[in-house]
Amino acid sequence: MSDKDTTTFGYKEVDKDEKAGLVAGVFHSVASRYDLMNDLMSGGVHRLWKRFTIELSAVRKGHSVLDIAGGTGDLAAQFARLVGPEGRVVLADINDSMLQVGRDKLIDNGQLQNIEFVQADAQYLPFPDDSFDCITIAFGLRNVTDKDLALRSMLRVLKPGGRLLVLEFSKPTNELLSKAYDAYSFNVIPRIGKLITNDSDSYQYLAESIRVHPDQETLKEMMEEAGFCNCEFHNMTGGVVALHKGIKA
Repeated sequence: MSDKDTTTFGYKEVDKDEKAGLVAGVFHSVASRYDLMNDLMSGGVHRLWKRFTIELSAVRKGHSVLDIAGGTGDLAAQFARLVGPEGRVVLADINDSMLQVGRDKLIDNGQLQNIEFVQADAQYLPFPDDSFDCITIAFGLRNVTDKDLALRSMLRVLKPGGRLLVLEFSKPTNELLSKAYDAYSFNVIPRIGKLITNDSDSYQYLAESIRVHPDQETLKEMMEEAGFCNCEFHNMTGGVVALHKGIKA
């Protein structure tokens, strides 16, 4: 089997055709406790990372927004308020368990007026060209099998002048922080996962998937190669997380 036929699933090399199913298994397992785990793992700081993403989106009334790997709807709910009744928000996720949790949460919050739910693969987005003013993908790109293909798919469905925002775990800028982060990721997070979801393996995968994800500069270059312009990134929490922005010319 050639390298072109394989990809990473955490630290393992797997057949490209197998990865989506393996990732799906992870999220089927943790969907019902996903929000609680995010709060516990990040100490609630993930809410600040997402708030900055919203601020950088420049989304306003009447806009169309696509939130890929939108999961339980944190970003979609905020975008729905910004775009108003004349706007449109599409919450897309490849995983039906996550999509159902997101739908249920937004129904409970009474926030379904301008939100659509679509089960979709980021690599093959089922939307016409030039459909959205803004696309976000938060903590989802590292789970995509072919990231280059997904970035080109996102570019295609963005309107000219539209922006892509990629919020993702990245490479800490300080060596001491990096060591502490590794110790926390591999020793503490799987134990929390075991306690809360009775699934330590899925959180072991998530820790590994962060380490094999492209670093800040590499992802910026990938976005540029996909056709985005004015690409930049903002490090948060010492580079533990980075927010990348790219514009469609």
